[in-house]
Amino acid sequence: MGNRSGFFKESELTLVEAAKRLSLPKGALKNWVYADRPSKLTKVGKHQKKPLSDLKLELSRVKRELAEVMMERDFIKKCAAYFVKESQ
Repeated sequence: MGNRSGFFKESELTLVEAAKRLSLPKGALKNWVYADRPSKLTKVGKHQKKPLSDLKLELSRVKRELAEVMMERDFIKKCAAYFVKESQ
């Protein structure tokens, strides 16, 4: 995900402008940018009090990965819709 935050910074758009252009809520884009910072997503679930079994740890990892992939998919859908709209 690091490439997207770099692209966002290089585009010289504010977060509000980018969210508006992509028809996204600014909070969603803000969350994606903050989640993209190094090691933010790897900290999910680290503060649990009881140890988890290997199966639960794997499930937790897969859920985090699924959430990340879904965010990427939604971002790509919004980008594609924006560029289709702009090309017409």
